[in-house]
Amino acid sequence: MKHIDPGEGAPPSLLDRPDGETLAFHHLPGATPGILFCTGFHSNMNGEKALALEAYCRETGRQMTRFDYYGHGESSGDIQHGTIGRWRDDTLAILEQVTLGPQIIVGSSMGGWMMLLAALARPERIAALVGIAIAPDLTQDLEERRLSAAQKAALAEQGWCDLANAYDDQQPYRIRREMLDEARRHTVLDGEIPIDVPVRLLHGLGDEDVPWERSLAVAQRLRSKDAELILIKDGDHRLSTPRDLARLTGVVAQLL
Repeated sequence: MKHIDPGEGAPPSLLDRPDGETLAFHHLPGATPGILFCTGFHSNMNGEKALALEAYCRETGRQMTRFDYYGHGESSGDIQHGTIGRWRDDTLAILEQVTLGPQIIVGSSMGGWMMLLAALARPERIAALVGIAIAPDLTQDLEERRLSAAQKAALAEQGWCDLANAYDDQQPYRIRREMLDEARRHTVLDGEIPIDVPVRLLHGLGDEDVPWERSLAVAQRLRSKDAELILIKDGDHRLSTPRDLARLTGVVAQLL
């Protein structure tokens, strides 16, 4: 695969997967370590954080890659049939077949889970990790804390339930029983997280979707001694204000 920057505004490239699905991605060649951005659940690679990091990489001649998981954004597939394992495999496919050299993985929300799983699977490719309001083991949290009795009954009776969506088009998120069951094979908070690279975790104290204690739990379990948790007093879940984006870019620049 050739790694040629098509320029800003160009359509995404497509990576073929063994089952006939395709992953959409943008890859900016440049110096390494590169930046690999992992989005959140029901998000896409054209969000403000990903584009801010790409702008920084264009200015500094740094390699940068952003992509959409199966069923997300401009990739093929039905998100309702996605699983944590499939999205982890998507992340690894982009890491292995698109990016070149060592990478700093930046993961937002569920992308923080993908970030950790990728680092555990391919430690030799990872230079550092930057998490933004990360949500590892989010499916377990759903089952234990956030699903109502009615939603749990729907899961048992019909195999799926809908969750309220406060973002974008506000269409509900459909969660399937098979996704929740499969996700148990990929939990990371049930013991030490054997990752040794530098890790920076940013989390807003005003995050109503993922409590900041989730990032603290990750920091406590990381084997790496070079791990920092940065709490933003007025930060929400998205952390996408101009000040938030400047902070994110600054954290990445320091690691580089």
